[in-house]
Parts: sequence; C-alpha cells; structure tokens
Amino acid sequence: MRTTTVQSMKTMMIRVAALAAVVALIVAACSGDDASDDSGADNTFAASSEELDAPTEAVSGEDFEDASAQAPGEGGADEPAVQQIQNQDRDIIFTADVSIGVTDVAAAGAEAIRIVESLGGFVFGQDSVATPVASNVLIFRISPENFQRALTELGGIGDVRSQTVSADDVTGVVVDLESRITTAQASVERLRTFLENATTVEQVAQLERELLDRETELERMRGQLRSLRDQVSLATITVRISEALSNPGLSLGLSAYPGHDDAGASCPGDGGLAVEEGALATLCYQITNTGDTPLTSIELTDTVLGIELGDLIIVFGDPTQILEPGQVIDLAYEVEVSRDLRTQTRVSAIPVNADGDPVTARQVAQTGSIFVGATDPGGLPGFGDGLSAGWDLLKNIAGLAVLAFGAILPFIWLIPVVWLAVRWRRRRQRATVEQLQDSPPDPASALAATSMETTPADVPPAE
Repeated sequence: MRTTTVQSMKTMMIRVAALAAVVALIVAACSGDDASDDSGADNTFAASSEELDAPTEAVSGEDFEDASAQAPGEGGADEPAVQQIQNQDRDIIFTADVSIGVTDVAAAGAEAIRIVESLGGFVFGQDSVATPVASNVLIFRISPENFQRALTELGGIGDVRSQTVSADDVTGVVVDLESRITTAQASVERLRTFLENATTVEQVAQLERELLDRETELERMRGQLRSLRDQVSLATITVRISEALSNPGLSLGLSAYPGHDDAGASCPGDGGLAVEEGALATLCYQITNTGDTPLTSIELTDTVLGIELGDLIIVFGDPTQILEPGQVIDLAYEVEVSRDLRTQTRVSAIPVNADGDPVTARQVAQTGSIFVGATDPGGLPGFGDGLSAGWDLLKNIAGLAVLAFGAILPFIWLIPVVWLAVRWRRRRQRATVEQLQDSPPDPASALAATSMETTPADVPPAE
C-alpha cells in the first residue's frame, strides 16, 4: 500500500514538471515572436542602400531576340518576345538605344514622333543640333506591349547604324522593397504608439528622432518602388538621328619589306624595317575609307622622300575613282636606303554626297610615318667600294669646280678691266723714262755734281 502511494506521488510530480515545461516553452515562444518583430523592424532600417540597389538580372540583346523561342507562355512561337516575357508575370524594364542615319534629319525626327504617338507613346526628351552637323536625339516612353513594334517601325525611317535592346528583370527588387515597406510601416506605427504613451521629455525627444529617421527611410523606399514601377509600366526608347553622309573617315596604314618585286606584291609588310646601306626596300601604303561617306580627289605626299601619288605603284584599287565606305587602296614605292629615314606621309580626300558632288567645306586627312634603318654591312672595302668612293670623290670635285665657277662668274668682267689698268700703267712708266733720257742736262746741276766730286771730304771750307 505504501509502495503504491509513493509511485502515485512520483507520477504526479512528473506530470506537473512536464506541464510546467510546456508552459515555459509557450511563454518563450510568444516573447520570441515579439522580439523578432521588433528586431525585424530595426533591421529594416539598418539595411544599407546598397542592398536595396542590388544589381538586377539583365537580359542581353541576343537573349532578348531569342526570348520568343525560349520564354514559356500562353502565346506561340510567333508571339513577340516582349509579350512572352510579360506573360511570365515578371517585372521587366525594357530599354532600347537606336542610331539611325538619314538624309533629312528634321523630317525623320517628325516621322519618329508620329510613329511613337500613333502607338500611344509620347516624347520624354529631345535634343536637336543644326550645325555643324545636323542631329536629333529623341527619348520616347511607350507601353511594353508596343515596344517591339515601335522599334520595327522606327528602324524604317532610315539606315539603322546600331541598336541596343535590354530587358532588366527587377521582380526580386520589387518584392524585397514591398516587404521592407510593410515591415517599416508596422515599425512606424509602433513608434507612434510609444510616443503617445511617453511620460518624460527625454522619452518624447528620443522617440521623435527615431520616428523621423524611420519615416524618412520609409519614404525613400516608397520612392524607389514608385520609380521601378514607372520604369516597368513604360519602356524607354532613345533614338539618335544623324545625317547619313556626315561621318567621313580615312585611315593610312604604312609598312615596308626588304627588296623589291616591281609590283608591291608582298604588301603589306612589317611595321618597321632595317636593311643594309644601299639596299632596296619597298614601302607599302594602304588607304581605307573608314567613314560612311564616299571619298574622291585622293592625294598623297611624302615630304621626306619627295614623292606624290603619281610616283607610287598601284597594287590594288584605283585612286582616281570614288572610294566607297569600307573600300581599300594599296600602293607601293621602291626606295634605296642609303641612310636612316623616317617618312612623313600625308593622305587627304574630299567627301562626296549621293550624287557624287563634293560636300561643301569638308575634307578628311591623316598623317603617318614609318622608320627604315640603314645598317653597316661590315668587313673590309673591296675594289667595287674603292671605285665607288673614287667616283664619288671625282663627282664631288667636279661639283666644287662648278660651284666655284658659278661663284666667280658674276665678277668675270673685272679681269679685262684689271688687265687694261695694268697695261696702261706700264706704258705710262715707260713713256716717262724715255722722256727723261731724250731731254738735255741742266748746266747748274752738272756743275754742282762736279764740285761735289772734286772737293775732298777732309778739307775744311775756306774762310
């Protein structure tokens, strides 16, 4: 009997302990939920702006073009890619940047506006330039449903030079912002309740500062969400319109190779070259039309070599014909390398319009150079070298003689003048001598001469 009573008491104690443990767990869970709610609200505002501005998943242009074949949806394979992506119930930002070349910029801009407005879009921004080259940049906003159709029709107003299309999936960012806004709103409401129940000035001041910070953060997130939804609801298309014949370009490629083949068949050669002194080398010139405008009146000059276009060998192309965009002309020139030289080549051309008439006040040009070194062949000079050196010396002497003759030629008239002056002087001197010899002697002079001869030098004069 006593044993049964003891067992009953143990069983009751175990049940009481288990019940107490269950109650403690329930209380801890409730308090944990409250704490998690508060900490969640606080962590919302502790999150940095970088987390909210995290990069979105971008769809490249190729993926966008292939979306009609990859994206599952209600439509078939012929359904536009934009519509198929929208059928996935995702938040997508569609953007496009199109560059178009036209002959009449003003008319093309008006046509682009008409196309977009007919599809329910509108002009969001515009930047027009009339001089020196006409251009027009238009920014359109249009519904995603008409995005692809607008691109197709806009491409028909001229020559599409480039087109970039992108689709950015911002679904994750939108969901995250909505969740943070909900949590932030709950936190703001709790702070307002705490502020109503505050009893001291310190509590009121602290709660007001905290409430202001959280309300500011809440409005910032709401602004981000509105901006994202606006970009999702309306696609953006930037159209850059410019003159089709407004970007002339010209490039000059220079190279060289040793030796010659009378036709420049090995062009293009190397970027730089070194050959023995006196050896032949072939210079290669490659002219390319890198712009969008035909070129004519091509000219090439080299001030170091003293050559022009007519001195070059035509390897490929015809410099006298119009050079269309992308076309190339290859030329060659053979030169004997007697010393180190660095060429200074300039090529120029005049752009022409579709009718072949020169574009007023427009010219394209480029300057380039290439270095060709002359190396000493080494070794002792031979008979040929001596003969060449002697011949060069003889040519130098002859050149000096010609130079000297040319220097004295303006004064050649002085020779007969000097000769006549000398001859006249000699004749005058001879005439003077002859006159003295033919005239009689003076008696007084003779007597004086005789007295001087007969008077001794040591006899004193008479008193």
